[in-house]
Amino acid sequence: MTRSDRRAPRPGVVWEFDKVSYSREFPRNVVTKLLVERAEHGGWELDRVRIGADGTRRVILRRKIIRAVRTA
Repeated sequence: MTRSDRRAPRPGVVWEFDKVSYSREFPRNVVTKLLVERAEHGGWELDRVRIGADGTRRVILRRKIIRAVRTA
């Protein structure tokens, strides 16, 4: 089961997902700046953040895939 199969907000909306991991050595403000940079320049939005027992941050980002529809 893929991530897009589990959560389909509306029919016809297709999401692209990207998984990113950050080590515990990265301070919180640095991780925030890196994620904001990806959001502003790549069109990504935050889907989920999980912090492991070892302090590793596993982040899942998503963005819509826009399909061009022919009109003529």
